[in-house]
Amino acid sequence: MKVIPTEIPDVLLFEPTVHGDARGFFMETFNARDFESLTGLKRSFVQDNHSRSAKGVLRGCHYQRQHPQGKLVRVVRGAVFDVAIDMRRSSPTCGKWVGAELTEENKKTFWVPEGFAHGFYVLSETADFVYKTTDFYAPGDECCLMWNDPTVGIAWPLQGEPLLSPKDLLGLPFDRMDLFD
Repeated sequence: MKVIPTEIPDVLLFEPTVHGDARGFFMETFNARDFESLTGLKRSFVQDNHSRSAKGVLRGCHYQRQHPQGKLVRVVRGAVFDVAIDMRRSSPTCGKWVGAELTEENKKTFWVPEGFAHGFYVLSETADFVYKTTDFYAPGDECCLMWNDPTVGIAWPLQGEPLLSPKDLLGLPFDRMDLFD
C-alpha cells in the first residue's frame, strides 16, 4: 500500500496494492498493522457503513462534535469526489479543505481524521460508498456545514444542481459552526 500525502498533512490518501490477472483481482482493503505503520496512528474502528447514491447526490458536510469520528472511506462501485474540511480551531489549516476522486477503478481509500467535516458528491450514475468509523454514529451530535459555504470555498465538480437531503439543505455557514479546540 502506498500513502499519498494531501495539502492537509493529517488527511491521507491510500493507494492499495492490487493483485490481478484474467480471473479478477485481490487487494487488502484494510490492515490495522499496516495502517499504524504507515501513519503512526493506532485507531480502532467500531462501525462499518455502506451507502448507495444516485448521480448528482451531494452528502455532507458532516461531523460529530462530542463523538468525533475518524473515517476511512472508499468507493466500491462508481465514482465520487470526496472532501475533508478541517474544523479544528487551533489548526493552521482550520477552514481549509482537501478533496480526492475515489472510484471503483482507482480503488483509493481516503483517511478523514477526527476533527474534520466530511462530504462527497456522486460523479457516476450510482455510487456505492463504504467507510469505517472510529466512533459510533450519534445522530443528536451531528453537525452539518453548509456544502457551498463561501468561506470554505469547496470546488465541487458539479454537473448541474446537486441533490441534497433536507438535513443538508439546513447546513450552517462556517462562521456559525461549533469548532473543535
